[in-house]
Amino acid sequence: MRIDALQAERVLVDGELTAATVVVQHGRIASIEALDHPVDGVVLRVPDTAYVVPGVVDTHVHINEPGRTEWEGFVSATEAAALGGATTLVDMPLNSIPPTTTVEHLRLKQEAAADELMVDVGFWGGAVPGNVADLEPLWEAGVFGFKCFLAPSGVDEFPPLDPDQFHDALREVARFDGLMIVHAEDAQVLDVAPSEPSRAYRDFLHSRPDAAELTAIARVLDGARETGARVHVLHLSSARALDAIADAKAEGLRVTVETCPHYLCFAAETIPDGSSQFKCCPPIRDAGNREELWQGLRSGIIDMVVSDHSPSTAEEKGRGGGDLQQAWGGVSGLQVGFSAVAHEARRRGIGLEHVSRWMSRNTSDLVGLTTKGRIEVGADADLAVYDTGVEFRIEATRLAHRNPISAYDGITYGGRVTRSVVRGNAIDVDRPDHRWGQQLRRPS
Repeated sequence: MRIDALQAERVLVDGELTAATVVVQHGRIASIEALDHPVDGVVLRVPDTAYVVPGVVDTHVHINEPGRTEWEGFVSATEAAALGGATTLVDMPLNSIPPTTTVEHLRLKQEAAADELMVDVGFWGGAVPGNVADLEPLWEAGVFGFKCFLAPSGVDEFPPLDPDQFHDALREVARFDGLMIVHAEDAQVLDVAPSEPSRAYRDFLHSRPDAAELTAIARVLDGARETGARVHVLHLSSARALDAIADAKAEGLRVTVETCPHYLCFAAETIPDGSSQFKCCPPIRDAGNREELWQGLRSGIIDMVVSDHSPSTAEEKGRGGGDLQQAWGGVSGLQVGFSAVAHEARRRGIGLEHVSRWMSRNTSDLVGLTTKGRIEVGADADLAVYDTGVEFRIEATRLAHRNPISAYDGITYGGRVTRSVVRGNAIDVDRPDHRWGQQLRRPS
C-alpha cells in the first residue's frame, strides 16, 4: 500500500532516535514532524517495540540473472531484500551469463530486470582481461563502478586480472574518476597454499590464508597510490589487514573497505566439517579475528557492511559431497543480514544507529546515491521497521531465496524486520508481490 506518513516512537534521524511522524509525498520524505502531527491519508503506525531506520542499501549482491537464474533471479532476490529491510541493491557483474563487462551485456541485464523488481536495483560493471576500452562506455551508461578479481573468480567467463592488467585497468578508471572494487586475494599465494580435497573446515581455511588477502590489499593500495584511483576492498575477512588500511587512509589514499555479516556472526572453530553453506572466499576466520573486525568497524577503518549474497543451486553447493574445495563458495544471507548484524551489535553494546550507518548511509555514499540510506527531507521514502519485540527464527526453506540453503538456518535472533517501505510503498510481508522497484543508474 502507498502510505502518506509513518509514525513511530523511535525513528533514526540525523543519527539519533526520536519520536516522529515521517510525512511522504510522491515517494519522498516531505517533512519530519512531531509524533502527534495530524496527517490525512494512510498512516503506518509502528509498534512501540520497533525502530524505524533507513532502508538498507546493499551494494554487494549476486542476482545471477540472466544465465544462472536457477541460482537466484531478480524476483527472488528483490523479494528477499524487501523482507530483510534492504530497499536498494547493486548487482554484481558476475555470475550472470553474460557478465556485465560491456554496454551490450549491461543492456541484457537491464532487459532481464524490467518489471521484475520489488526494490530498487543498480548495476556494477566488470573489469576483466581485454576490456579496458569498455570501462568508460560502461561508466557513461550508468554503472556504479567496476569489479575485478586478483585471483580466479570461480566462473570461467569472469577471469582475474594479472598485476599488469590490474594496473592498466586502474589507470583507466582513475582517468575518468571511476571506482574500482576489488576481490582482494592474491593468486600466487593461493597457488602455493595447501588445497587437497577435504571436508575439514580447518583445511579449507588453510587453503585461503590471511597472506592472500594481505598481499592483494597491498597491491590495491599501491595501485591507488600510483594512479590516484578510488578503490574499494570487497568483503574483508582478515583483520590482519586493518593496520595497512588504516595507514593508507591516514596517508590520504581514496580507499574504502567493507566486511560482511557472516564474518561478524560466525567463527571458524564452530563450523562443522563438510558444511558447505558456510564456504565463502575469502573464508570465515576464527573468533578472535571476528572481534577485531568489529573493532575495525567501531574505529572507522572498515566503512560498511554488505551481504555478499552469493547463492547457488543445491547441486553446486553439494558438489564433491562435502569436499570444501569443490563446493560453490558463497553465503546466502540477503534476507537475514541486517537482523543478524543488529542482534550481534546489540550483544556488544553497539547501537542501531551505528549498524544503520554501516549498512545504509555509508553504502549509499559509496555509490553516490545521496537520496538513499537516510531519513531526511528530500530523501527517498525508503524505510525499514525493525522490531526487537519479535523473534526471528531462521528456516532456510522459508526464506525468499530461490534455493533453501543458508548458513543462518536454525538460528534465532532477538529482532527482525517486519516491514519495508520502498519510495513510500509499504510492502506486505505476507504477500510481497508488488513490483515497485526501479532500475538505478549512477548519478551524473
